[in-house]
Amino acid sequence: MNNIFDSIPESIDKEIFDTIVKSENIRIERIISRGHASPESGWYDQGQNEWVIVVKGGAVISFEDDEPVKLDEGSYINIPAHKKHKVDWTDPDTETIWLAVFY
Repeated sequence: MNNIFDSIPESIDKEIFDTIVKSENIRIERIISRGHASPESGWYDQGQNEWVIVVKGGAVISFEDDEPVKLDEGSYINIPAHKKHKVDWTDPDTETIWLAVFY
């Protein structure tokens, strides 16, 4: 048995992406951030839909053609394939733990 809160390092220089489950049609990742954000230039433009929930911490996601969305613990959002987005902010004082489902 595994736990989403296991193996979180004290110091996180770069975001951590751990694949939990992967098959032909779905990928589930645990993402750990602490004060990380997307690069200033460019947008994520993914070929798959992404459903994401913040399990711990907080974040702000911006979309190319919509208002930013603040995500607190327990908040989730579905991002359709090719909807351009980026992470503007994650809590610098604690880990933000995301569970992302790509389908």
